[in-house]
Amino acid sequence: MKKLAWILAFPVLASVLGRAQSAPPASGSTNAAQERMFFPSDTFWGWAQFDLAPPHNEIDPNLCAGNAGAGQYGGVNAPCSLFARYMLSGMLEARPFGRGPLRRFVIFGAPTFLFGKNLPKTLYTWSPDAIGIEHSWGAGIFIAKGFEFRVTQHFLFDRLGARNKNLGGADLGNNGPWGRYMTVGVHKSFGTRRW
Repeated sequence: MKKLAWILAFPVLASVLGRAQSAPPASGSTNAAQERMFFPSDTFWGWAQFDLAPPHNEIDPNLCAGNAGAGQYGGVNAPCSLFARYMLSGMLEARPFGRGPLRRFVIFGAPTFLFGKNLPKTLYTWSPDAIGIEHSWGAGIFIAKGFEFRVTQHFLFDRLGARNKNLGGADLGNNGPWGRYMTVGVHKSFGTRRW
């Protein structure tokens, strides 16, 4: 799989770098010419979001069976109560080069933290107990007109604290909703940010 990713990535990267070296500077681009080579003023961009799931609509990271609150698993006292009430997520992009062909390069990370202690149809609490983190990271190259070539690695769900162990028969393991995977893709952005 890794060989296939590099076979696909190399021609795209080579064409982008070649294009970037031969592209004439845009008119009025004196700001780009004066930008620092490493860590320019706009190196970091990102967002963060906090979500609250109301009772009977808990976030299910697919770590416990849907019937984890059934009598056979312990009912209200079932140990596998990894259904979230709160979610903190975000995206951070870093473009560390301000000049040259590498100014098109980006690295990024997207973590999602889950908190709560709930069981569908059995237990609904406002507990902020830490469940875990699901995260992915990757790198990309800006191609043109809002298109980027990106390689993304998504990891298994990492449990936090006392819940970082097997929680009984209803425990489905750490694969989470998506499991572990790597993708090669094209990212398209459009519009301009208002502020």
